[in-house]
Amino acid sequence: MYVRRLFAAPFIVLLLLMSASASAQSRIISGTVSDAKTHQLLFGVTVLVSGTSTATQTDDKGHYRLAIADSVKTLEFSFIGYATQTAAITGEVVDVQLVAEAANLDNVVVIGYGAVKKKDLTGSVTMLSSKDFNQVPVTTPEQLIAGKVAGVQIMSNSGAPGSGSTIRIRGGASLNASNDPLIVIDGVALSNDALPGSPNPLSMINPADIESFTILKDASASAIYGSRASNGVIIVTTKKGKPGKPVINFNTQFTVSQIPKYLDVLSPAEFRNYVQSNGDAAQIALMGNAGTNWQKEVYQAAVTTDNNLSLSGVAANGRLPYRVSVGYLKQNGIVKTSEMERKYFGFNLSPSFLDDHLKIDVNLKVAHTDTRFANTGAIGAAVSFDPTQPIYSGSNRFDGYYEWLDPASVSGLKSLATLNPLALLMQYNNRGRVLRGIGNIQVDYKFHFLPELKANLNMGFDEAHGIGGILVDDSAAQGYNRYKDPNNVFHGGQNNKYSGWRDNGIIEFYLNYLKNIGDHRIDVTAGYGFYDFISRTMNYPDVTYDGTVIPESVPAYAMDKPRYTLISYYGRANYSFKNKYLLTATLRTDGSSKFNPDNRWGVFPSGALAWKIKEEPFLKSAAVLSDLKLRLGYGITGQQDGINDYDYISYFKLSGNNAQYQLGNDFYQMYRPGGYYYNRKWEQTSNYNIGIDYGFLNNRINGSIDVYYRSTKDLLNEINQPAGTNFTNKIVANIGSMENRGIEFLLTVVPVQTKNVKWDVNFNATYNKNKITKLTIVDDPNFAGSLTGGITGATGNYIQIQSIGFPRSSFYVYQQVYDQQGKPVENVFVDRNGDGVINESDLYRYKSPDPQYFFGLSSNVTYKKLSAGFSARANVGNYVYNNVASATGFQVNILNPLGIINNGSSDVLYTNFKGGSDKFALTDYFIENASFLRMDNVYVAYSFGKLFRNTGDLKLNLNVQNLFVITKYKGLDPEVPNGIDNNFYPRPRIYGMGLNLNF
Repeated sequence: MYVRRLFAAPFIVLLLLMSASASAQSRIISGTVSDAKTHQLLFGVTVLVSGTSTATQTDDKGHYRLAIADSVKTLEFSFIGYATQTAAITGEVVDVQLVAEAANLDNVVVIGYGAVKKKDLTGSVTMLSSKDFNQVPVTTPEQLIAGKVAGVQIMSNSGAPGSGSTIRIRGGASLNASNDPLIVIDGVALSNDALPGSPNPLSMINPADIESFTILKDASASAIYGSRASNGVIIVTTKKGKPGKPVINFNTQFTVSQIPKYLDVLSPAEFRNYVQSNGDAAQIALMGNAGTNWQKEVYQAAVTTDNNLSLSGVAANGRLPYRVSVGYLKQNGIVKTSEMERKYFGFNLSPSFLDDHLKIDVNLKVAHTDTRFANTGAIGAAVSFDPTQPIYSGSNRFDGYYEWLDPASVSGLKSLATLNPLALLMQYNNRGRVLRGIGNIQVDYKFHFLPELKANLNMGFDEAHGIGGILVDDSAAQGYNRYKDPNNVFHGGQNNKYSGWRDNGIIEFYLNYLKNIGDHRIDVTAGYGFYDFISRTMNYPDVTYDGTVIPESVPAYAMDKPRYTLISYYGRANYSFKNKYLLTATLRTDGSSKFNPDNRWGVFPSGALAWKIKEEPFLKSAAVLSDLKLRLGYGITGQQDGINDYDYISYFKLSGNNAQYQLGNDFYQMYRPGGYYYNRKWEQTSNYNIGIDYGFLNNRINGSIDVYYRSTKDLLNEINQPAGTNFTNKIVANIGSMENRGIEFLLTVVPVQTKNVKWDVNFNATYNKNKITKLTIVDDPNFAGSLTGGITGATGNYIQIQSIGFPRSSFYVYQQVYDQQGKPVENVFVDRNGDGVINESDLYRYKSPDPQYFFGLSSNVTYKKLSAGFSARANVGNYVYNNVASATGFQVNILNPLGIINNGSSDVLYTNFKGGSDKFALTDYFIENASFLRMDNVYVAYSFGKLFRNTGDLKLNLNVQNLFVITKYKGLDPEVPNGIDNNFYPRPRIYGMGLNLNF
């Protein structure tokens, strides 16, 4: 209060002086101010004489009275949550109806450090408000916009509770560094670093609290974020309090999930027939008398409940908008024992003082999650375990679960035998608990002596603490007799702990100057940012169930506490001439402690031009054409995420337990230098963009077309080090370059819009192709590339490669030879170099896991109180390595020479593969076309309108997610992270019912 009076006192005196000087020639204007939609009278609206500081406010009846000079022609009306309105003075009474900002949300787009009108955008930016979201229950916020934005792929990493998504904007731009976009929520840039105990950092954000997403795709829009914006920026704005009477909202969702399909493995009858036809007497004798479908045993129908309650309104006589929300989610997974519980609290205050010159925005979001992680090894075990064996053996050993036994072994278990899938789940308890808080205070002050200038201070934090542990009983086969102590006593099971902390802080300050001068509009921003990233990880030894510490596992030190810091200076200038010709220029320089002092600072400029062709005289009167704008943009962004904090120096650290020196009978850990790369510098991505925004028939048909080219140089790429040149054999260095080319198309159509019926259709299409253009310092035609993409079923084998002239992570395989019936001939491959020998020289690059085309289609129809809609996605040109078939679909796996029998992919009945060759798993036969069309969700909803004596608004909805998938892929799901399908936690089909109630 003292600060307010201190700032307000000189201006009160000035207002009195101005009023006295004008009283001789003044007149009285009065009127009322109300909400344009509800017609509710508004208290506390500021009424300002245009071009002056003379102002008043409406009273509790929405009435105002103001003395003005005869020369005054207009008044300005402003209120929190409403669009500012200018009204002409045509008489002694001027009544005004203000339009809520929520109704104008599509017209204003939040960008980095500010907001602009949608029609004034110069970069490639897409904004989605809550009405555009997928109308189905989701547990992580990014799924609200999956399939909705051209150029943006959002793929859930698995069907596990709380699992995150792989988000790619225009294909990503890096190899070893991060390809994730920067996510900013209410001004706080989030960390996507993994945290112990958390299935996904974004699972801590409650989707029910989100108001809008803004996606900055090209560098001209995202370069203001500099070093963290190479892969685009997603700005999340949460819901705030709105003027009017307090509103209570209750939303509840109930869903049931089930597995859509099972992997195609041999049935018990097919398995028996195969073993009897191909096995010897000993192998046939191993079969049991049961008929167990192990996949049905590890999966379940899962129930989820999600409940959210919020209270919002305006207090303190209309000057203090607020919103408080709480949420509770309990999600069970379709794999038994997997579950997540989330408790959430959100809080926002948005007061204004000093006649709206001082605005403060306070945000706090706190979430606590308790997750039980299933042993996903059970998914693979359910494919491989003998279906003729029972679940339980009838013995007390291993808690009664059937296992492959070997009396001659120490553990009593058959060496390398697959363990009982259900036992892997039920005897394994991995629980993690995470508490995360995200918050900030943003102060925005418009100077009284110069209203065109404002200052903004943002102080925020993103803190999290995760703890957990893995508990396996000593009677479980998966941990049986793990350690023999010096007294020759065996100890089994597991009782391990893990914990970690993350403390990230942010301080940003910028000045903004906005001025209209005739036909010119100038908007200039300059600022400073300080970002501190601290993490702590506790290092625990490996402990058996009874608390015995395995000596070899004792860590060298109890805790890691890495830290790095970013310092930034940034500026942006927006210029408009006659509201037709727009120019944006930005410059940001970032300094990161991850680089040596010589390379620490990176400079990231960008520029964009836009021409509102529709505003030209020759088109302005064209009634059919609603909008036509041409955009050109160029910019450079940086990248330093994904590399270690101190790799530019060589520092000594204590050796691991497997690298001890023996002196006499004792072993000692020694300090030794670590590998380093002093000359590492910023990875930089250049982005060119040309776009057209269009609209017809009063924008009932509208959209955009963008063509882009992205080129990344100084790729952060892992390379081998020659012996004797470093203290490690591999290091991440700035070697290589890569490019992405693409086209984006967006179309929104409203075919029907009447009083009772509205139908809208949204379609987007994207073409993107990436190619590696350089990987070595000196061009080497004999360098095949860097292997990546490890696979199971073939020790030490990789199935992908980074090669010059090809897409990243291209599959690197032998070309399969087929017989006259079209069946693959085992271990017969094409001699591609014609030297008469089949070896590594005959491997070739075949297809890529990244789709070249992806599409999104959604539609909503509203008839009076009934609404329905759907959302679908499609990928074309993506391929998947079927590691399930390659690891299990051959005879040596089923009739294992170790004296066990396993189930496997039914593909073996078609191929008759024997297996056993070191080349077997590297055939292109297992690379399958994974193009697909997925019906993501379908919903129908009914609004009952006002109930409970006209005080409540009730809406009911029914929905189905992951309704169907059309694809040629023979595996469980064609949409697999990294393009390698193995032990994938299936995405469930979800049936849901929801209720939304407003008071």
